[in-house]
Amino acid sequence: MDNSAETITLNNLWEVIASHQGEIFYTKKMLPFTYTIKGGEMFTDRRERSITKSTFETAYSKIRENPDKITGPKALNMYGAPYVWAVLSKVTDICNT
Repeated sequence: MDNSAETITLNNLWEVIASHQGEIFYTKKMLPFTYTIKGGEMFTDRRERSITKSTFETAYSKIRENPDKITGPKALNMYGAPYVWAVLSKVTDICNT
């Protein structure tokens, strides 16, 4: 996806994330993973528990509110942070990694 072609907002964030399911993503530690979306949940092939739509919305808001402080997955301080960070880094331009 060309991020410049579409502005990512909280309203369309989940739709954009869903459009990338099945692609290979990498965590900061370069661990590869893919994911599928079922309703408002994301399931990775590396974990059994899901990561919810609201988790991504919270992370996206945190990064937008304080981009100088939230510079990596640990700073998100939430379940699934490595996966959330990896997905947001690839599908949006919000994470400067």
